[in-house]
Amino acid sequence: MSTHLQHAIDTLKKKLLAVGAMAEESVNCAVRALRDRDAELARLVIERDADLDEREVDVEEECQKVLALHQPVAHDLRFIITVLKINTELERIGDAAVNIAERAIFLAGEDPIDVPFNFPGMSDKARRMLKCALDALVEQDVNLAYEVIALDDEVDAINRQMYLQVEDGIRKDPEHVDSLIHLLGVSRHIERIGDHASNIAEDVIYFIEGTIVRHRTEEYRHAHQGATDPGGQVP
Repeated sequence: MSTHLQHAIDTLKKKLLAVGAMAEESVNCAVRALRDRDAELARLVIERDADLDEREVDVEEECQKVLALHQPVAHDLRFIITVLKINTELERIGDAAVNIAERAIFLAGEDPIDVPFNFPGMSDKARRMLKCALDALVEQDVNLAYEVIALDDEVDAINRQMYLQVEDGIRKDPEHVDSLIHLLGVSRHIERIGDHASNIAEDVIYFIEGTIVRHRTEEYRHAHQGATDPGGQVP
C-alpha cells in the first residue's frame, strides 16, 4: 500500500468514527430526554441532526475521492465499501434518535403514565450494540461483531414484549392511548437502532473476513466458533 493511500484510509477511518460518536451521542441524549421528560434536550437532538447529516455526506465524498485517486484493491477496497455501508447505517441511527426525541417532546407535555416497561434496559442494550460494533471495526475483532449480532435477538424480544404491554395498556387506560402509541414508537425506534448496529457488525465481518454473512449469521457464527475453539476440530 502506498503512503498516500494509507494516509487517506487513516483519515477516512477518523471521519467515520467521528460520525459514529455523533450518532452515539444523539441516541444517548434522546433516551435521556425521554427518561427525564426534557423537551429542550430533545429539541437539541433534532437540531444537531443536520450536523450528523453533513458529516455523513463528507465521509461518502471522501470515499469517492479515495476510489478515484487510488483505485484500491483487495483488503483496502473492502474497507472503503465497508465505510460506505457503515456510514449509511450511522446516519439512519441518527434519524432514529430524532424520532425518539420527537416522541419525547410530545410525552413531556402529557401526564406521566405507568407502563411496566424497561426502556432504560432496552436502550442500554441497543447503545451497547452500537458501541461494540464500532469497537469491532477499530479493533478488527470478528468475535465482538458476532456478539453484537447475537444481542439483536434480545432487543427484538423486548420490543415484542412492549407491543403486548401497550395493547394491554390501551384496554385498561384508553384515555392515554396517544401516549401509549408514542411509547410504542420509541420502542420500535430503539429496536431499529439495534438492527442498524447489527448491520454494522455484519459489515465489519465482511471487512475482516471478506464474507457476506447477511441473512446467514447463525450459520457463519457457529462455523467461526468451531474454527477458533482450540479444543474443536475444523472439517
